[in-house]
Amino acid sequence: MWKQLRPAVFITLWLVIITGVLYPLGMTGAAQGLFPDQANGNLVTRKGAIIGSELIGQNFTTPKYFHGRPSATSEPDPKDASKTISVPYAADNSSGSNLAPSSKALIDRVTGDTKTLQAENPNTPVPIDLVTSSASGLDPDITPAAAYFQVPRVAKARGLSEEQVKALVTSHIESRAFGLFGEPHVNVLKLNLDLDGMAG
Repeated sequence: MWKQLRPAVFITLWLVIITGVLYPLGMTGAAQGLFPDQANGNLVTRKGAIIGSELIGQNFTTPKYFHGRPSATSEPDPKDASKTISVPYAADNSSGSNLAPSSKALIDRVTGDTKTLQAENPNTPVPIDLVTSSASGLDPDITPAAAYFQVPRVAKARGLSEEQVKALVTSHIESRAFGLFGEPHVNVLKLNLDLDGMAG
């Protein structure tokens, strides 16, 4: 019986070693050597401390910062595990709202957010990405229009001229990959970090 089992056990052990140890270690080593930033999650550091990732949005809410897209992510309620609470940009629970376009809750939220933004900048149409969440709930980027829309509020809160803040936004617009893929966008975390570096 062992004569029949031995080849199966031998092959299984070798496959475990090759596919479970050698291959993952090889790919990890290659990724660290060739693409270290991407392999480590595109982490953003300031003064030696990790403050976030270029790939995951953060919940900026104060007037002196640019705000990202709304996030529909949630976490279990610590007081009642059968319920959830809103936790924007919860990286361990990526999700959209899953609300249909006809949902009253979604319509009420978007309408309320739009009115708030219109009061903030009454003469400019509200960009759609400032009132709608992404499918992942973790989108770190906004459109250039969404960034420009927020310039008056940020400039006023920081005591800067709108021209200064607008120039900073313009310098942060990232174009399409290879000129073809995606859309021009602005990374909110990187923009806010450079904004903190400006005098005001």
